Amino acid sequence: MSGRRVAITGIGVMAPGGTGVKNFWSLLSDGRTATRGITFFDPSSFRSRVAAEIDFDPEAHGLGPQEIRRMDRAAQLAVVATREALADSGFGFGELDPHRTGVTIGSAVGATMGLDEEYRIVSDGGRLDLVDHQYAVPHLYNHLVPSSFAAEVAWAVGAEGPATVVSTGCTSGIDSVGHAVELIREGTADVMIAGSSDAPISPITMACFDAIKATTNRHDDPAHASRPFDGTRNGFVLGEGSAVFVLEELERARQRGAHIYAEIAGYATRSNAYHMTGLRPDGLEMAEAIRVALDEARLNPDDIDYINAHGSGTKQNDRHETAAFKNVLGDHAYRTPVSSIKSMVGHSLGAIGSIEIAASALAMENHVVPPTANLHTPDPECDLDYVPLTAREWRTDTVLSVGSGFGGFQSAMVLTRPERSIR
Repeated sequence: MSGRRVAITGIGVMAPGGTGVKNFWSLLSDGRTATRGITFFDPSSFRSRVAAEIDFDPEAHGLGPQEIRRMDRAAQLAVVATREALADSGFGFGELDPHRTGVTIGSAVGATMGLDEEYRIVSDGGRLDLVDHQYAVPHLYNHLVPSSFAAEVAWAVGAEGPATVVSTGCTSGIDSVGHAVELIREGTADVMIAGSSDAPISPITMACFDAIKATTNRHDDPAHASRPFDGTRNGFVLGEGSAVFVLEELERARQRGAHIYAEIAGYATRSNAYHMTGLRPDGLEMAEAIRVALDEARLNPDDIDYINAHGSGTKQNDRHETAAFKNVLGDHAYRTPVSSIKSMVGHSLGAIGSIEIAASALAMENHVVPPTANLHTPDPECDLDYVPLTAREWRTDTVLSVGSGFGGFQSAMVLTRPERSIR
């Protein structure tokens, strides 16, 4: 079963500035930013007051009152993205073999917004030491256990195969898709609904990142606050979102005449076993993940046409992955476009890895590399081609997408164009 190849045949995206795949790609290809001052709560007491929020009306996206009541915002985003991905794949509800269909959903912080809001209510705005549980939402347990995300997505598509939540910090979105690929390759499933979702823009999350000064305090110009690889960058912009894919065995997809966005040809993850938030400047652990992913794909470093970078906008991360690219690609690193979409949609923690995979697949689909917005002042230590400001037409048959997460997680995924893609 190890010879089974895996294709992306459906994509659903809920992202800041553009819900749905079409709007998402329009934002990226236009180089527009969706970062702004926080509106979800009063941020005046926080060091960082900028975020990339989604203008999301769950009812307008087809969720009923009971679903809205039951699900945290991150679960709602995942279900809406799942429905779009399923429709995009050409599968109708009930057409999938339930026992051969599985779910993997990544999330770094789970139902943060729901828990934050429910604590505010049961503690009467923080005034009660002994909280009153009678005021809590009836489905509070679903907020406590991230496994509810996988359950909600499985119910949305009628999947009765393996259902898993992957939580590896900011690489969750890559790792959940990588796990799904492995399940198809080993023969456990024929179709996987895979992706990630996070909605962390809440007071508790902002306070945590304020404490370690990881987020930007450039709130005088929120639209240009996220500046990956720029010499003036001073932290990332927190975001939210979800991206979900329909993955299936490649030959099966061809036989049913599915549109194939890309083949997931290689994946690897490594840990630096070094520091909870720190990164070594040499980027050796990320380099190793890239190397293993390329080996699995049976490709050489020179085969990479575009790198979708983690590009968080922190100085240590940008230098770390720049070093990793040079380590693996050598001189080819200087000829390869690299860009960070976090400059436009912020950093949605566990969700961003899947959102970046979606951007990578769409870059292949359109032969356009999305830009790194807000890159005006080059950092001498970041001296690659980061596609500043404006999208670029570029023949893109092989894309490397990477992620780096607190805890030392480093992940890499290689997407390729299959020899024949049948629409």
